[in-house]
This record gives sequence, C-alpha cells and structure tokens, in this order.
Amino acid sequence: MRKIIVLFIVGLLMGSTADLKAQVINEPPLDGLYKNAGIIDKKPAPFPPLRRADVMWQKRIWRVIDFREKMNQSFYYPIEPQASWKSFIQIVLDALKEGSITAYDISATDEFLVPLSYNEVISRQSDSIHRTLQRPYPPYDQYDTVIYTEFDPTRVMQLRIKEDWYFDKHRSQMMVRILGLCPVMIKEREGEEIPEPLFWIYFPESRKVFAKAQMYNRFNDAERRTYDDVFWKRMFSSYIYKESNVYDQRISEYVTGIDALFEAERIKNEMFSFEQSLWEY
Repeated sequence: MRKIIVLFIVGLLMGSTADLKAQVINEPPLDGLYKNAGIIDKKPAPFPPLRRADVMWQKRIWRVIDFREKMNQSFYYPIEPQASWKSFIQIVLDALKEGSITAYDISATDEFLVPLSYNEVISRQSDSIHRTLQRPYPPYDQYDTVIYTEFDPTRVMQLRIKEDWYFDKHRSQMMVRILGLCPVMIKEREGEEIPEPLFWIYFPESRKVFAKAQMYNRFNDAERRTYDDVFWKRMFSSYIYKESNVYDQRISEYVTGIDALFEAERIKNEMFSFEQSLWEY
C-alpha cells in the first residue's frame, strides 16, 4: 500500500515538473531582431470621396488571382500558420470564426445577399459518401462504409475579385474599387481540375482585418506589408474572366483555349485605350 502511495506522489511530482517545463516553452526567446507578432496596428487608407455626378464611365470586371503563380505565392504560403504571418485563406477563416468578416452565399449574380456562418461554410465543404467495398481477404464479402471528406484549406488555390473601374472626371483619372473577394477551391475529378467557389466576402468590410494581417514580402523581410496594401496597390498578378455584358456571360462561355486569353487581354487594352482617348496631345 505504501509503495502505491509513493508511486502516486512521484507521478504527481513528475506531472507538475512537466507542466513547469511546458510553461517555460510557451515563452520562447526573441526569434529575430525585434518582436514580431504578425499583427500590424494599422488602419486601412480611406477610399477617395466620390460623387455620382463625377463618374462619367464605369465597367464591372471579374478577375482571378492564381496562387500558383510565382508573384502570388505569398497568398498561399505558409501552409502551417506562423507567429509572423498566415496564408490568405487562414486569415479569412479566422476572421469568419471571430465574426469580424461576413461570408455571403454564392449566387448566379455574385451579389452579397445571403450571409453564411463559419459553421455553414465548413459544413458545405465537408462531405460523406456511402460506398460498398470488397474485403481483400477470404471470403471476399462486400461491406458498406462511409467515407468522410473534411474541408482542406490547402486546396484553396485561387481568388476571384469583383471590381468596378470608373473614370472620375473630377480627378481626370481612371480608378478602380474592389468590391468582393471569393476564395476558390481546386478539386480534381478524373484528372481534370474543377474550380469550386466557396463564398463571397465584402472587401470594404474586410479591409480592417487585412490591414492588420502581415503578408510575406519575398524581396525584403524588413518591409512589413499587409494584405490591404497588396490589394490597394494591386501588387498581384491576375487575368480577367468576365466583364459586364448584356448576356451576363463569362469569357469561357463564348471562347476557349488561347482565344480566351486574347479576349481577356482585349478587354484590358480596351479600358486602357478609353482613358488614353480622352486626352489630346
């Protein structure tokens, strides 16, 4: 009986010692030149004032940012969140969970109509499939099983942008304002990549979150760049997949292959030429 009591006391002492060691590990030494928590206490720059009477021309454009492009890889990495920075989708998911950003259901018109909760977003990407399989050993009988598929943030490899381009005659300048962002998950079916949009977020609402989230700068570790800076300064590579039109068609619905790239380039050059044609030299 005494041996049992002694062993019990020793176990408690060892457990308390382990807890003390864990507390020491939770306070690591300074890993760098200065403390960097990955959060920048910064407010987003306000949008320039705009009157309806000053908008003499306007066009809505939809773009795609592919995280697999070299210039856009900072959106995708790091896969595992670190103290100094997180991936774009991880920042959005954390903000949805906290309630600082609202997710909206994907609709045919890409409007912000039906809000979604964090649990609804996750449950929509979690799936269960009932399958009948055969055992690999005698008597090789069949059995029913359920295969669960959980939401995998690493499969989010694209980002759709909805933006309005307009010419402000008060400033005599072509300007752009981003309205919405839509993360896109890439799924593989029979060797083909299938993009699956998840939800829309309202960009003006999410700027407060992006302005405090640090994004990795592959050119200079000392420059603390935020996601809001990247969107505001348009420091990303993208291509147009839709413009406002009477048929509400995407480019891929009337041209395919390399012709779709030429069409996207034509739309971009058309907007540039419109601004240039307003001036006389």
